Amino acid sequence: MKLWQKNTESLKEVETFTVGKDRELDMFLAPFDVLGSLAHIKMLNSVGLLTDQELNELQKALKDIYKEIEKRNFTLEEGVEDIHSQVEFILTKKLAETGKKIHSARSRNDQVILDLKLFLRDEIEQLVHQVNDFFNLLISKSEEFKNDLLPGYTHLQLAMPSSFGLWFGAYAESLVDDLITLHASWEIANKNPLGSAAGFGSSFPVDRKLTTKLLGFEELNYNVVYAQMTRGKTERILAEALANISCTLARMSMDCCIFLNQNFGFISFPDELTTGSSIMPHKKNPDVFELIRGHCNRIAALPNEIMMMSANLPSGYHRDFQLLKEHLFPAIKNLKDCIRMATLMFENIEVRKDILNDEKYKYLFTVEEMNKLVLQGMPLRDAYKKIGSDVENNSFKTDMRLNHTHEGSIGNLQNEQIKTMMDNVISRFNFKKVNDALQQLLQ
Repeated sequence: MKLWQKNTESLKEVETFTVGKDRELDMFLAPFDVLGSLAHIKMLNSVGLLTDQELNELQKALKDIYKEIEKRNFTLEEGVEDIHSQVEFILTKKLAETGKKIHSARSRNDQVILDLKLFLRDEIEQLVHQVNDFFNLLISKSEEFKNDLLPGYTHLQLAMPSSFGLWFGAYAESLVDDLITLHASWEIANKNPLGSAAGFGSSFPVDRKLTTKLLGFEELNYNVVYAQMTRGKTERILAEALANISCTLARMSMDCCIFLNQNFGFISFPDELTTGSSIMPHKKNPDVFELIRGHCNRIAALPNEIMMMSANLPSGYHRDFQLLKEHLFPAIKNLKDCIRMATLMFENIEVRKDILNDEKYKYLFTVEEMNKLVLQGMPLRDAYKKIGSDVENNSFKTDMRLNHTHEGSIGNLQNEQIKTMMDNVISRFNFKKVNDALQQLLQ
């Protein structure tokens, strides 16, 4: 069954090519299609396009479908093109003429973009909670190992002393900025496109502000042409936020691969979290971090993929948009899997103590010794030359003492302040308003 079908059957090859992976990907949208329909029929009733009895019958039937979806008993039947068609087919089969009225005053164009926005809102909420859990783990590790030093590098050369407190905390604070960009994508997704129909509005007296309220949206996409133009843009902006989180995880994973290397040996993991070699008995490979790095680098390319598929399209709906789901949906799942695995690894990380006691790290303290001379009154450039000369003459000595007290340094990590920043970012996501509205629809 196809919503657009008249009397002419499509050539089978055309139908197969145009449907693509839409049927399987539409299963992700199933609960949100029902929620959108529940809001839509309440609006239709409010403007006189459905009677109270028709509304009650449709509400009951839609809620039954929603329960089947929750139980994972819901499928798209053979020959049914998409989720919208399947829901309408069930309603028409059950309620006859009343079921046919559910599509009044909307198009598949605004229906699918509504489903996408509802789905993406839900995925963003899950991602925020998952990132926050990982953030809290990093902060706790930063506090746990704040007194354990490790070498800091610039240009991959020994630079200055760092600490595991700084290292864990750096990636925690990076996630704060990543969630700021994710919040921008939330704001774009949290605008209601329903009522734009095919992209040019409707002669029906629809109440778009009512469906906005019923679905917990913060605002409308007011202009009906632009409502359709947000298809592709919404996905790209979210992809950019996913890419930011991915870049944080990929960089962190690269650090872990280096730090686990025997020439560094800064960290280790239980044997069951690493993999071995088929012929080298001594190997403990960081496969988890290598795969996180690989997945996340691929996700970092996603914004450009979406841009290239949608940037040069004119206004209005185009079938090209269908392909975006094939790229975006798996990327969201992959990123959540990467965060889950990074959490597992960091929950079990082992940090080596007294790394800097090794003689090869003594030059990490050249800046410390130079600063001590400056604090005693020697001009900076003279102190620099003296310490440089000591290094060249192999007469450099250090007591390995550090005195870093300013904000964000080894001795003053400011983790509480970083956590406050994260809490402030998360508070901007109005998840409660959204979830309360959707629960009200289902009651």
